[in-house]
Amino acid sequence: MKAFELFDKSYRMQMNELAQNIALVQRESIDRAIEIMLSSRGKLICSGMGKSGLIAQKLAATFSSTGTPAFFLHPGESLHGDLGVIQKDDVILVLAKSGESEEVILMLQAIRKMGNQIIAILGKADSAAGRLSDVIIAASVTREADPLNLAPTASSTVSLVVGDALASALCELRGFKQENFALLHPAGQLGKRLLLKVEDLLITDRGQPIVKETATISELLEVESKPNLGGVMVVDSTGKLIGLVTDGDIRRGLTRFKDFLNHKTVEIMTQNPSRISAGSSALAALEMMENRPSPVSVLPVVDAENKPVGLLRLHDLLRSGL
Repeated sequence: MKAFELFDKSYRMQMNELAQNIALVQRESIDRAIEIMLSSRGKLICSGMGKSGLIAQKLAATFSSTGTPAFFLHPGESLHGDLGVIQKDDVILVLAKSGESEEVILMLQAIRKMGNQIIAILGKADSAAGRLSDVIIAASVTREADPLNLAPTASSTVSLVVGDALASALCELRGFKQENFALLHPAGQLGKRLLLKVEDLLITDRGQPIVKETATISELLEVESKPNLGGVMVVDSTGKLIGLVTDGDIRRGLTRFKDFLNHKTVEIMTQNPSRISAGSSALAALEMMENRPSPVSVLPVVDAENKPVGLLRLHDLLRSGL
């Protein structure tokens, strides 16, 4: 049998075990488990030994990132002092295949004395771990997906999917939205798209490229060459934005006027240019600059009184990772 056929066999075995397990999952168990976790004022403590422990670690991360504070507790370490992290309102989520691991049993016996509620994702409901739990969610398989039927493969997959489904249900019931997710993932793509503001990208240490409407072309060029931001904003006597001069405007002005330096800035500026507020999202600025017949490389940033506070470059938006 070729490599792909072996891979395909194991893959499909795990899919089949998942499909069979859902028939064993009782609605009452899911409803009760969700009710316990949703009403808890404490944390969710995920635990398990061996491969089940690795799945529990992943689930703790998933729950935490979707609105349910959680962390992993190793059963062995819990018996040597780490049980002290458990507080009275915390809920325990334990994963086990056989439900007979000595460390898991000793840990659950101690937790029962502490009074915390225990939810178990178990491969074997009729087990010591099952008898120590308040809620049992089935995660059983007829066989593993390795040729020896020994390595936790199908069983760990089923446990993972059951746990992820619980986290997903809790996420929706809590009203957890993209904005909440982004706050917990500030370095991720979604976090940047939702959290990054225009004001976060403004270059302020070079001074602002601004001239008054009375400025000559010579005065404009002097300002334009200093900040090297790709444009100069033009303001009226009250300091409000009325125009923008880009490198393109200067090139067109040179073609239009033979005595270019003798003219005024207002004669070559783009009147009433597009602009954005400093508090707007960087993603909105990127869309404004690109989603137009002629994309622009710079965008004036203004305050509530339409006074310039900076010039945003397309280069800075792209460099931010949006």
